[in-house]
Amino acid sequence: MKITFRIRLLVSYVFLIVVPLVTAGMIYYTKSLEVVTGQAQQNVQSIVVKNNEIIDTKLGIVDRNSQALFVDKELFEIFNTLNPNDQAELLAADRVVNRALRSYFSQIEDVYAYQLWTSYFTFGQTLPQGDPQQSAVYRAAQQADGRMVWYPTYDFADMFDQSYLEEGRLDFRYLYSATRVLDFSYLDNSTLERLDERVERPVLAVSFKADSLTRLFEQSIPDNSRYLILDSFNTVVGSSEPERISQRYDGDWVQELQEQDSGTRRMKLDGEAVIVCFDRSKVTGWLSIVITPEASLVGELAPVIRTSTVLLSLAMVAVALAFAYFISGKITNPIKRLLGAMRSVGDGDFHTQLDVRTNDEFGLLIQRFNRMNDRIRLLVTENYESRLKEQEAEIRALNMQMNPHFLFNTLNIMNWTAIENGQKELSRMLVCLSHMLQYTTRKEWGSVRLTDELEWMKSYFYIMSVRFEDKFAVHYDIDPELYDCKMPRLLFQPFVENAILHGFAMMETGGVITIRGRMTEEACRFEIEDNGRGMSPEAVHNIFHKEMASIGIRNTISRIRLAFGEPYGVDIQSDLGKGTRIGITLPR
Repeated sequence: MKITFRIRLLVSYVFLIVVPLVTAGMIYYTKSLEVVTGQAQQNVQSIVVKNNEIIDTKLGIVDRNSQALFVDKELFEIFNTLNPNDQAELLAADRVVNRALRSYFSQIEDVYAYQLWTSYFTFGQTLPQGDPQQSAVYRAAQQADGRMVWYPTYDFADMFDQSYLEEGRLDFRYLYSATRVLDFSYLDNSTLERLDERVERPVLAVSFKADSLTRLFEQSIPDNSRYLILDSFNTVVGSSEPERISQRYDGDWVQELQEQDSGTRRMKLDGEAVIVCFDRSKVTGWLSIVITPEASLVGELAPVIRTSTVLLSLAMVAVALAFAYFISGKITNPIKRLLGAMRSVGDGDFHTQLDVRTNDEFGLLIQRFNRMNDRIRLLVTENYESRLKEQEAEIRALNMQMNPHFLFNTLNIMNWTAIENGQKELSRMLVCLSHMLQYTTRKEWGSVRLTDELEWMKSYFYIMSVRFEDKFAVHYDIDPELYDCKMPRLLFQPFVENAILHGFAMMETGGVITIRGRMTEEACRFEIEDNGRGMSPEAVHNIFHKEMASIGIRNTISRIRLAFGEPYGVDIQSDLGKGTRIGITLPR
């Protein structure tokens, strides 16, 4: 049988294409899996670090508030003069101490119990602890000499020797605690008053349920992953395997991780290839570890990569066959036409189309080119629309983060006002809160008029003034022409809240908040100024650049930038001891 030149050419051409193609496909498949695995590894590590930052933010508040107790004058006077043998005096003191502890810790998310332990009485919330002085938690606090001790998760019944609780279903069976010895003092004019040496120093114990840690990881880590939270002695603080909690976790690989603060490892555990991502808490010193099987990270993508590699190879073989059949003078002109069209597409002209002049394979190739160009143009359009929708969704998500946080604080304020003031102001506060809820729960989250925003702020200021017993006053200096201008909802709230809660924290009276508004030729300019204690340059820098800064202020800055662009936003000027001025620039 005579083999024609066309067949020989076809066979040789296919051979020259297929061999490199198979090699390149294998390399492409291998490298693609490495890239995907590496990216997934980075993503899991980012999740671990982010979870630790969230945990540190919550627990850091407990640390800072516990430090504030050292200089609480009211608690100093109680413990300095308390008679441990007078039961009536102890009960009266417990009410005052309980109220003080609630003011420091009740609004912190995930706090389960807060107490002051002494040898003669347990102040604060009541738990079936027997004698806390006999527990390892108490001894650890005593040995720390006033430093905060984060005691890892323990079995409540075992820790406090309450064996009768072991058979029951306790809501607080596994807890972890922050403890420290409180040596009260306060500055009286220029004299530092300290507790009498004969007075027993109480131990502060703030306790959390173990699931407050585990819940965060369960919601964020990839499927089929396991997680561990270990203290420096490898005691399990939290785990995806509940039976390990409060037990010691053994393993040489764990000890290697303990010697570092953060990172990732690829290793084999129980014969399975896994990726281990870990990060150490800056507040507790505990190590968070997420163990993810490599197969689960690339399990869904591997078939896609294989399929795309095979399809690409088949497509290139088809092109090779077409070139082998039509390697003649008839193919020269169509190639030139195709090259010209491809240059146009490369320059961004996706409307380029070629006339189909033949019904052969090359004509089909031209048809596919035209169809591909149409598809590329459609994909470019869809990608642009998708990015617009993502930006809109991000703006809405940032907006929606504002409401629950604020409503939670407002309801707590009303609760305290009702308890402390005998419900005298409750009626008016409910009216104000009703207006605020109606305003913040509208379905549409677009822009609002400045008039509506100010009405909402007046209700907010009233509630806060009742809570803080007229500690501050509010003044307005706004151009009348601004009252109908449009602006993002809840624009001022995070800044005035920061002024009241932090700026006036050390003031009893005399706080002043001034809200100004001016319209220029280019923009609308608002200023929120207070005469509080101000902020350091480092604190101002952290607001713009650190994740641990106030979520309300950071969200407001992000909302303005996403809605109006970089020329608009927030600027902050502050001096310690002199106050803070917040500038907000919006388009006209």
